[in-house]
Amino acid sequence: MEIRIADTFTESLARLTGEEQKAVKTTAFDLQLNPANPGMNFHKLDKAKDKNFWSVRVGSDIRLILHKTQGSLLLCYADHHDKAYDWAERRKLETHPKTGAAQEIRETVREVVVPIYVHTELPSATKPRFFAEISDDQLLSYGVPPEWLGDVRQANEDSLLTLADRLPGEAAEALLELATGGKPRVPLTVTATTSPFDHPDAQRRFRVMKNVEELERALDFPWDKWTVFLHPEQRQWVERSYAGPARVSGSAGTGKTIVALHRAVFLTRANPDARVLLTTFSDILANALRTKLRRLISNDPRLAERLEVHSINAIGQRLYKMHFGQANLAPREWRAKVA
Repeated sequence: MEIRIADTFTESLARLTGEEQKAVKTTAFDLQLNPANPGMNFHKLDKAKDKNFWSVRVGSDIRLILHKTQGSLLLCYADHHDKAYDWAERRKLETHPKTGAAQEIRETVREVVVPIYVHTELPSATKPRFFAEISDDQLLSYGVPPEWLGDVRQANEDSLLTLADRLPGEAAEALLELATGGKPRVPLTVTATTSPFDHPDAQRRFRVMKNVEELERALDFPWDKWTVFLHPEQRQWVERSYAGPARVSGSAGTGKTIVALHRAVFLTRANPDARVLLTTFSDILANALRTKLRRLISNDPRLAERLEVHSINAIGQRLYKMHFGQANLAPREWRAKVA
């Protein structure tokens, strides 16, 4: 039986106390050594959308959520009893019908209702929806789960980042690329005989653990550091000394963003008296880059004091205000017509 861990498992593990983490790791190691251990207290989650979700008792109140099939065991989540069960009941593991990648599907936006009791402002003009004119087939080709198509079509500049945070990584990246005027990489489609866990996109969130040593290393190394991992072939572009401006080009999905992030961090570290600016052409993308940057420099947070990420528009407005005062910008709808 193959033992896998999900990115959601390592993320949930990091939120527990030190003693709780030790207990969960011990249970995970026991499962790695003997998944059929009769001492394990397995409990099937009858209320879960995915009937392959089980819980394992770790302690008096800590539960480990597993996705259990005949050939594999996936460590999905760890938390206190009620929170762990709630997590499992809102999710399911499926193979994407278009790409063939294994995906952890979360509840849709419509299923998470936040009531609004008082309106303090009149509703503003409807903001343009980014993906209203894109076909279902194209959205599916980017890895968008079928049940999320309706929510994706409603996405605008206010809801896009929240939406992207709830989607599988490949779908979120493609939508952000589309929203900022780019052309997304279309995920590889695997054959029906290939395991959905072997899909390159699935391997970003699910990893096979071949032995206890490999599992131990995985649990000691934050998953989000892997998501900003720099491939050795990319390092030359990050650490090279250029005589002047340089341009790194490549198609979508080739790692340009990761190279830019690492280059900015490299320059900040190499020039302790300098301030470094990383710019992009969209506020949406700038926000996404800030999130990745925080992960990348989490072990040296003082670098953030000298490293800023902003959109070109935001920098332009800041410089104008610094030299001339507050800018009197034309209304958004006028600017849209000019553009």
